Amino acid sequence: MSKKTRKKSSTKSSKTSATKPAAAKPVRATARAAAKTPKTNVTAKAKTKARQAVAKKSPKPAKPAAAKGKPAVAKESHKPASKPLKSNPSAAQKPATPKPEPAAAAIEGGKAPGFRLPRDGGDSVSLADYAGQKLVLFFYPRADTPGCTREAIDFTRLNGDFAAAGTTVLGVSADTVKAQESFRNKHALAIPLISDEHHEMLEAYGAWGEKSMYGRSFMGIIRTTVLIGTNGRIARIWRNVRVDGHADEVLAAARDLTT
Repeated sequence: MSKKTRKKSSTKSSKTSATKPAAAKPVRATARAAAKTPKTNVTAKAKTKARQAVAKKSPKPAKPAAAKGKPAVAKESHKPASKPLKSNPSAAQKPATPKPEPAAAAIEGGKAPGFRLPRDGGDSVSLADYAGQKLVLFFYPRADTPGCTREAIDFTRLNGDFAAAGTTVLGVSADTVKAQESFRNKHALAIPLISDEHHEMLEAYGAWGEKSMYGRSFMGIIRTTVLIGTNGRIARIWRNVRVDGHADEVLAAARDLTT
């Protein structure tokens, strides 16, 4: 080969070798980019997850009811709806039913109210049992209390004198029959004791009413004594009785009573 031919070939080979390394550069850049790509993807995924976590924690804005063109619907309540009050137009027209008035209390000169009630010993007594006789009824608040005990003992002490005057004496209270029997046995009382637990006889004779004690008002037995003549009419009434000397006063009135 001539020198010119060798120079040309060497020049070409040098140019070829010079151009080959330049072609490898894009490959290296691509490899570096490929190596960096996973890191970028991991960072992007982490940021995406962080944004999603923040979005979950933050409250979601309420959607307006009219956003989709649908009217807002109120949530149904589980509580039952209150029933409307029924109006009764005829109720206003009806007059109120008057309450029955209590029976008039016994009065002097009036007919003695009848009764039939249990007494100590298990028997019962009635007004008809003493027809044609004079009868004394003494109403006392409670068995075996100081005032009632003194009163019952006074009538027992004068029981023979009342019998001589043609008069029978009966004691009446709201105590049970058992309580009356204990009262009789404890103080050796000779007077029959009537039990009026439902206040029927007490009310009929005006011995049940409003009382007051220590500034307090209440319903109870008003200490009362009634003298009934042989004609079945009330000859005398003592209300709010004072115990001392009362039995003697009643005996004097029974002796003076002729009818």
